This record gives sequence, structure tokens and C-alpha cells, in this order.
Amino acid sequence: MLKRPYTGVIAAPFLPMHADGEIDWPTLERYMDWLAGQKPGGIAMNMDASEVIALTEAEQIDVIRVCRSAIAGRAAFLSGIVAGSTRAAAAKAEQYARAGVDGFAIFPPFPTFSGAPVPEEMITRYHGAIARAARLPIICFQFPKGWGPDYTPEILRAVAEIPEVIAIKEASFDVAQTLSTIEAAKGLPKPIGVLTGSDTFIFEAMVMGCTGALIGFAGTATAELVAMNDAVQAGDLSRAKAIWEKWGPLARYCWRLPIRDFRPRMKEVLKLQGLFPSAACREPQLGVSDTERAAIAALCRQHGLLA
Repeated sequence: MLKRPYTGVIAAPFLPMHADGEIDWPTLERYMDWLAGQKPGGIAMNMDASEVIALTEAEQIDVIRVCRSAIAGRAAFLSGIVAGSTRAAAAKAEQYARAGVDGFAIFPPFPTFSGAPVPEEMITRYHGAIARAARLPIICFQFPKGWGPDYTPEILRAVAEIPEVIAIKEASFDVAQTLSTIEAAKGLPKPIGVLTGSDTFIFEAMVMGCTGALIGFAGTATAELVAMNDAVQAGDLSRAKAIWEKWGPLARYCWRLPIRDFRPRMKEVLKLQGLFPSAACREPQLGVSDTERAAIAALCRQHGLLA
């Protein structure tokens, strides 16, 4: 299911929690069952949307175990790899492979990869070690400028020499960078997929040439984004645009500054949809204000996003 070049929509869902910040495991099982039924190409947990940085190592493994069981092979199941060193990342990849994941989304090791330029050798050695440790498909990760390494065409060509690399998550939230990545990926001897991770312009990124998405917003509008991508790839832009005109305003609202608040905003949406009983996040992340909660509800009602 995870082939190179990867095309399709991979959801990066949210993690339900109780008011005390503990994981709500029964809701997580139901949510994963619902997501798999929406027919995404994949589901990726232990990502930014699912608060991976706030979880213990044991919790990350438990998330893999519970989600994999609930998905039951209906979609490819990926895990983020978040580590501070090459050795730790490779060990985590090997452990997660044994736990049954189908592939990985590779986060840059912070703070080592913060700031530009990051030497090509650092990036290729890091991804290469993870690939050798697990021999599973991997997706590299373009963050917004200044947050991680910029995948120049030269660096992308070097990383794409790793056979396990099937795609790049293009989450720069920058049109010029997105276009550069798309063109560079097309020119590779063995192309890789370019999956938009820029939630504020998902439709536009697909029209520009992204082959799909690895995206947090697919944690709610899952089937709709799958349909939108299918329509774009088939050249039916009017149908795709109609989907985005309905859902785009909510995505742009939830991912507006401060962007860290996209998690509680989206959990408010999931609560309104009846998928989560609580919009709680793990501290230090705080919830949204009553004013913002009301604005989210009004936006959902205005665009007919609630059943």
C-alpha cells in the first residue's frame, strides 16, 4: 500500500484525552475505526497532531498497538519517528517495525536540524540509518522555513537515492517552496510523491502538483479530502474546488496563528462532530477560549459541517 512514488491521502489524526490529560483509549479505538472507514490511503499517529512530543515512549508504543488493532489492515498504518540522535531514531524505527507499523514519517532531529543550511550529509545519513534499521517505507518532512532543514533540489535528490523513501511531506506552508519541491521530485530518476502538509491550502497544493496529502485536517474531513484529491488527480477541478470551498474556511481558521493551537481547535471540531467527548490536550498545551469555541461552532454550522 505504501509504494513509491506515493499518491493519496494519509490522515494524521488527533489523540483523544480526558480532562486530566490522560489518553482516552476507548475513544481512540472508536475514532480509529471511524477513520479507517473513511478509506484514507494511510493513517499516521505519533505525529504533531497527536501530541507525540507530550507522550512517553511507552505511550507511543501503546498508541501503535491500539490503533493498529482498530484499523485492522483497512489502511496503511504509519508512525512518526521523533528522536534527538541518529542512533535513537534507528532504534525507535526498529522497535516500531516489530510492533507492526507499515512505514514512518521522519521528523528532523531537533535542535540539531534547526536553522539553515543543514549539511546534505547530515540529512542523508540520518534517513539512511532509519531505512537500514527497519527496511520499511519512509516519508521525509519539509517543515516551515527556520523550523528544520530546507529540502533544496540537491538535498532532495540525495535523500531520494535511499530506496525506502517514497514521498516527502511538504509542510513548508510556502507556495514557492512547494512548487520547488514538486518540480524537483518530478525530475528525479525515480520520482517520489509530494504530499502536502500545508493545511491552509490543501486544494491549491494538489492543483500545483502534489500527489496527495499527509495532513492533520484529514483527521476530520477524511473522506472529503480523499474525494478532493481523487478529483484533482482526475482533472475534475470543479468538483474538487466545491469540496474545498466547504471545508477550506475551517482549515484556515484552525491553522491560523498561533499555529500551536490547531490541536485544541481541531479537538473542538471533533467534539462538535460527536467523535470526541472532550477537547482536552496534554499540558502545557491549553484549550481554546469560550469566544474561540463559539466561533468554531458558528463556522461549522455556517458551512454545514455538522450532521
